[in-house]
Amino acid sequence: MSENAGRHDTLVALNVVDDDLYDRYRAGMTPLLEARGGFFGHDFRVGEVLRSAVDHPVNRVFVISFPDEATRESYFASEDYLAVRREFFDPAVEGATVLAQWVVGE
Repeated sequence: MSENAGRHDTLVALNVVDDDLYDRYRAGMTPLLEARGGFFGHDFRVGEVLRSAVDHPVNRVFVISFPDEATRESYFASEDYLAVRREFFDPAVEGATVLAQWVVGE
């Protein structure tokens, strides 16, 4: 079994409308993510969307990974993350959709 078995991954689609603020969001949240054992597995800027089931444009897609579900939930609820989100993510992103979630190895 892989050392990543049990890891919780989430595939997210965004419509980023301010790249500078979004870069500042990533710079602020990534150390908090990594301190909890999380990381970005894939990260794409989207050039062309052929089909989408979401109600907003998509120009960014990524996989964010956590060691387990409890860590993911506590990370997104933590005040340190929420402060960074309010300052940078909220004004930089006009659409966000979780496309899929899965547990690695299941």
